[in-house]
Amino acid sequence: MTEPTRRDAVSAPTDTRPSRGLRDFYENPAVPVASGDARTRRQAALLAAALGPPAAHGPAGALVLDVGCGDGTAAATAAPLLAGHRLVGLDWSHDALRRARAHIPHLLRAELDGNALPLADGCADAVLFSEVIEHLPDPDTALDELRRVLRPGGHLMLSTPNLAAWYNRALLLAGVQPVFSEVSLRAVHGRPGREVVGHLRLYTARALRSFLRAAGFTDVTVTGAPFHGVPRLLRPLDRAACAVPSAASILLAHARRR
Repeated sequence: MTEPTRRDAVSAPTDTRPSRGLRDFYENPAVPVASGDARTRRQAALLAAALGPPAAHGPAGALVLDVGCGDGTAAATAAPLLAGHRLVGLDWSHDALRRARAHIPHLLRAELDGNALPLADGCADAVLFSEVIEHLPDPDTALDELRRVLRPGGHLMLSTPNLAAWYNRALLLAGVQPVFSEVSLRAVHGRPGREVVGHLRLYTARALRSFLRAAGFTDVTVTGAPFHGVPRLLRPLDRAACAVPSAASILLAHARRR
């Protein structure tokens, strides 16, 4: 296994950097930076199966980067399933990293939008990219950078809310703003829910597959996961919808670097 190494400083174009408003938004301790356990366990199980035994990657196991690790609770949930592999968390929120120290032993502060990650080319065996891509002003450059730090054949495990989730289809027919979608960073307008979470773009299963292939990834598969915010009475239906990824609440994509 190749250990992560810091790169020399690289200047980045200024027009793709997050705005001051977005920076302030994600440094606010009240903004959610954690995801549901069910999604995390499914994603970690898929990655563990793809990686195989830790010994196959050398004495230290595979190097797994949790890019956009948030407060580290997802990594803590995934850790038992990825035992024997080395997990490194990256985030650009000082507040999130402060909280993540309790769950992830190795952390790096890194800003993905319009910037190079402080890691060598091809250093990682896998990247976890959970509930991040929907927050990015420039997802194209972000995927380019994830592809750069992955070794050839390395695994990308990406999760994101599904614009075409089963209940969003019904909401749109009724003229209601879909769940997960945002029209403001200050308040919720016209959709169910109470929390503003900063989503800038949303994907369907078809769009996500196409986007990942265009970004240089292959063997793209998409499965579904439930959403922890679904009302309790509807949770059995939400779990059943996972059998049809295009209608599931959360999209779990597994792809490999060409």
